[in-house]
Amino acid sequence: IAIPQYQNYIAKSQVSRVVGETGNLKTAIEDCMNNGRTTTIIHNGDPKDNKECSLGAAPSNIQLGATLAATGGMPAVEIDPTKNTASIVGTFGQNAASTLVGGTPGTVTWARADTGAWTCTTTVAEKYASSGCPTKAAVKAP
Repeated sequence: IAIPQYQNYIAKSQVSRVVGETGNLKTAIEDCMNNGRTTTIIHNGDPKDNKECSLGAAPSNIQLGATLAATGGMPAVEIDPTKNTASIVGTFGQNAASTLVGGTPGTVTWARADTGAWTCTTTVAEKYASSGCPTKAAVKAP
């Protein structure tokens, strides 16, 4: 009885952590957009030119590495200066709970509207989603 409940707890805590830590990148992205740095997105290091957006080497980036998939465990970030929009997508992988990775890996997506408002959605099963980042559609848990 205890093992499935513990596995659910682990998955839910991993989703909550990724929601919070990917959400922390919103400030850096807003800063980049306000300063016209919208071409290349780099997670670690200094910008090479006045158009490159550096998200720095924040501790949250390092912590996410064990839970997220590709790009070295970093979330994918896109900025569209022509539409004044941006997105942050964290795809579960590596050491994430198997319920978050099995089949099609779950994602946490922060989307910035042209008005500057950010919204969060996730593709994980509803029982793992955090209250601040609901599922995109009713996803049935395994």
